[in-house]
Amino acid sequence: MEYGIKLEIFEGPMDLLIHLIQKSDLDIYDIPISKITSEYLAYLDMMNQLNLEIAGDFLVMASTLMRIKSKMLLPSQEEDEEELIDPRDEIVRRILEYKKFKEASKILHTNLENQKDVFYRKVTPEFKDEDFGIAVSLFDLLDAFKQVLSKAKISSKEIIKDEYTIEKKIRIILSLLEGKQFLSFVSIFSKDETKTSIVVTFMALLELIKIGRIYVRQDKHFGEIRIYRAQAQTVASSQINQGQ
Repeated sequence: MEYGIKLEIFEGPMDLLIHLIQKSDLDIYDIPISKITSEYLAYLDMMNQLNLEIAGDFLVMASTLMRIKSKMLLPSQEEDEEELIDPRDEIVRRILEYKKFKEASKILHTNLENQKDVFYRKVTPEFKDEDFGIAVSLFDLLDAFKQVLSKAKISSKEIIKDEYTIEKKIRIILSLLEGKQFLSFVSIFSKDETKTSIVVTFMALLELIKIGRIYVRQDKHFGEIRIYRAQAQTVASSQINQGQ
C-alpha cells in the first residue's frame, strides 16, 4: 500500500542544511562537508522511503553538496595561500543569505499581524499555537520519527490491506487529543505498534499539520515535541466573524 503527501507547507533544502548544522552545533564557517552531505542524503532517502513528494530543489542541493565534497577531496594546487578559495564558501554564503531572508520574513509577518489588531476587534482565543513554544520543522519530526521507528517491533503476521489507513490514524490522533491540552509526539504511537502502523501514523500526523487541524511545538530547540489541536483558534475566528 502506498501513501503520499506533498510538502509544499514544509521547509526546503536550505532549512534542512540549517537544521543539520544546528543539531550538531557546527560552526557555519567551518562545515564538515562530508558529514553534512551524508546526513543530508540520509534525510532524502528517508523521505523517499516514506513516499513524501519532495521538490526538485532538494536534489539540486544534493548535487551541489556532492560537488563541493568532491572539490574538497581533490589535492590542492600549488598557489599562494591568499589565493586559495574554500569550496565551502559558496554554500556558507547561501546559508547566511537565506537566514537573513527568513528573519526578514518573520519580522514582516509579525508586523502584518500587529496591523490586523489595529483594524479588527481582537477576541482572545483559548490559546494560540505560538503560545506554546518553538515551531517544529519537518526535520525535527523526522528525527523523532526515526527514534520511534527504531524501537518498533517487526511483525511476522500478514498485514490486512485496509488495516492501516491514514484516515483511520487521523481519527485516532484526533480522538486522543479530545479533552487534552496537548499530546507528546511519542504518545500517539502504541508500544506494540508495528513499523507499518508507525509509518502510517506519522503520515497521518503530517496530513493533519498540512490541513491545519493540529500544531506541533517544542519547549526548546530539539526538545520534546508536543501536539496541539487547532480547534480553539478556529472557534475564535468564527466568533470574530459573527461579531462583525
